[in-house]
Amino acid sequence: MNYYFKTGQLDFSERVAIETGICKGDSFKKIAKRIGRHPSTISHEVKLNRSIAKGNYFLNNDCRKARHCVTKGLCDESCRYVCVRCRGRDCRSMCDRYVSMECTIPQRPPYVCNNCCNKKICHKTRYFYSAKYADAAVTRRRSESRQGIRLTAEQFEEMDKLITRCVKMGQPLTHIYAEHEQELPIGLRSLYNYIDAGEMTIKNIDLRRKTGYRRRNGKKEKKAFNQEYRQGRTYVDFENGYQMGFFCDEEVVEMDTVKGCRESGKRLLTMIMRRNSIMLMFLMPDGTAASVKAVFDYLEAGLGYECFNRLFPVFLTDNGSEFKKIDWLELNEELLPRTQIYYCDPMASWQKPHVEKNHEFIRYVIPRGKSLNPYTDEDITLLMNHVNSIKRKSLDNLAPYELVADNDEDMHKLMKLLKMDLIPADEVQLTANLFKQK
Repeated sequence: MNYYFKTGQLDFSERVAIETGICKGDSFKKIAKRIGRHPSTISHEVKLNRSIAKGNYFLNNDCRKARHCVTKGLCDESCRYVCVRCRGRDCRSMCDRYVSMECTIPQRPPYVCNNCCNKKICHKTRYFYSAKYADAAVTRRRSESRQGIRLTAEQFEEMDKLITRCVKMGQPLTHIYAEHEQELPIGLRSLYNYIDAGEMTIKNIDLRRKTGYRRRNGKKEKKAFNQEYRQGRTYVDFENGYQMGFFCDEEVVEMDTVKGCRESGKRLLTMIMRRNSIMLMFLMPDGTAASVKAVFDYLEAGLGYECFNRLFPVFLTDNGSEFKKIDWLELNEELLPRTQIYYCDPMASWQKPHVEKNHEFIRYVIPRGKSLNPYTDEDITLLMNHVNSIKRKSLDNLAPYELVADNDEDMHKLMKLLKMDLIPADEVQLTANLFKQK
């Protein structure tokens, strides 16, 4: 009997079945029978889309002898520098005494550590298969593969000459495509996209229907609230995770944005850490998801992956469009999970009261309705330092900066990165006079 009857790409439900089977210790053959796929498909899926957690090795060198090695001169006999500490060359590729500490279990099925009993205490490089992150990785690769021009230079040049000549003669694209469909290497929709992106000689202004009709300003129908991005991330899920002990209150970071006026332009991304009530402020060029992602990437690059994960394990935010790109925020460029995002209920700002309350300090200096475009990063850093230097009764008459312990290396690293310094109590100012005329 042939159990392997399905073809085509795996979907999310099948990836969930694969993850469940791996965690139960099932073989690839058993998982394949369950979902109707070939075992080689399961094997390829796991190896291609597994996530990696880098090991904690001495100087990032997985050699068993690295900690006590004093070998010198592997690349040059005149070099007196200890090879294991050299950043210019990798001694592992030159040393005949190199013995790897890497675990060999991920080299054979199931190729991941999901079902390993030592995964929580193991300090070696580990691999994990998660249906959510695997599906996100596949979606991202598929999207990137479909971007840009996927034609040879000769094909694109011939197509461009043909379309340009016909359009200059007044022919509509539909007519051109109907006549030359066999000669064109792309579809009509792709042709419109190339013209819209400015890749071809002709532009949108050369297309009559693009410039001959004005966009109508009629009443827009109210669309139903899109709940897809909130699945598993609602405020109810947040409370359940808190009650089940998946995270504590001190690990939560509330996040929001502040805009100056209705005009498009700069926005403030604000975060407040419940562990010490420190508010972080970032000046963004606009209020898009790409700008929020850039802030996350900047923090991770400056702090390191592990430090970022310890400082920002859980975010609680609202339903703004700038926070709806889940994969951009929860995953880094290497598709490693760096944080978790939860969303408040619509029109329920009281569910993240700390960041909403602290916005009043910003309004003391930058009144509502005033544009943020004149301000610079240095201005916002100055405002952030003054806000975090305010002593508060709720903090036992201490300022948020004063709650940072001397041995809290992660917070000190963050403060150094963002140039956060305590302002003397008598010099704290939260009026419009804090800045020069803007």
